[in-house]
Amino acid sequence: MNGKINNLSQIAYARRYTLSEGAEAGIKVIEVFNGRLRFLINESKCLDVMQLFDGDVNISFLSKNGFHHADLNYERRFEGGMLYTCGLDNVGTREGYVIHGTLHTSPAKVTAIICNEDEIKVVGEMRSSALFGDNLLFTRTITTKVGDDTFIVEDVLHNQGYTDSEYCLLYHVNVGYPMLDEGVTILQDELSCQPRNEWAKAKFDTRNILTDAVVGEEEQCYYTIHNTPHVEVVNNKLGRTFTLDYSKDTLPCFVQWNSRMSGDYAQGLEPSTTFLDDTFTRTKIKAGERVNFRIAMSVKRF
Repeated sequence: MNGKINNLSQIAYARRYTLSEGAEAGIKVIEVFNGRLRFLINESKCLDVMQLFDGDVNISFLSKNGFHHADLNYERRFEGGMLYTCGLDNVGTREGYVIHGTLHTSPAKVTAIICNEDEIKVVGEMRSSALFGDNLLFTRTITTKVGDDTFIVEDVLHNQGYTDSEYCLLYHVNVGYPMLDEGVTILQDELSCQPRNEWAKAKFDTRNILTDAVVGEEEQCYYTIHNTPHVEVVNNKLGRTFTLDYSKDTLPCFVQWNSRMSGDYAQGLEPSTTFLDDTFTRTKIKAGERVNFRIAMSVKRF
């Protein structure tokens, strides 16, 4: 630290607090500011990232539901957020399972918060277990360098049981206004791309170009395999590019969720272990095995 600064919080910090009003009451938050990016981590729900700001510009999508401490049904509690982690029991909609699984609603046991002149790091654990069933430990580490335009989420899934188990995992990354706006473009290196249904097929050629919000516009989903696990959302008006990189070896699938409906204007970028619907599959994890996952989010200025 140089002689112009005698308190690191002047340029970077990690702070913990609890929200106190309305549906948010009781949610534990870790707020991280690295001098460039500011993001809120939901300690009460899987260390997922609630919102992301680059300076005074919001990057993330926040649904009309807002944030709920109570565990409501999916449609009434889905907040969007910058990162909503889906799994380990389910992703998508399947009979007999919670939509997008139960991992997101698992409170984190925070094991470390480090904030120094070089980096800010938050580490926490979530467990998925059952009597006579699975014993899976999910450890999340979120890291950012002071002054950097990037933060990294690194997860380790450890099967601490004595028998093999199965899992699925999807990282529901959600971009919203004003980063998302009419004329914004999505850049991605696609090896293949399949529309989820006939409506998505009809919109296939314009899937990577943002329109204005449309009243009653139905969502579209696309199942993509990338040559390079890197996606960009480019906003020329703001002079910013949001980038998402991910570990393709453990997240081989990618779901693109286009929601152009007025009031639900969002762009979902979703690295995953599986596609949805009839193509859904679980991945085996052997007893004692560890599997590593990584996503990195950046906001570049130009």
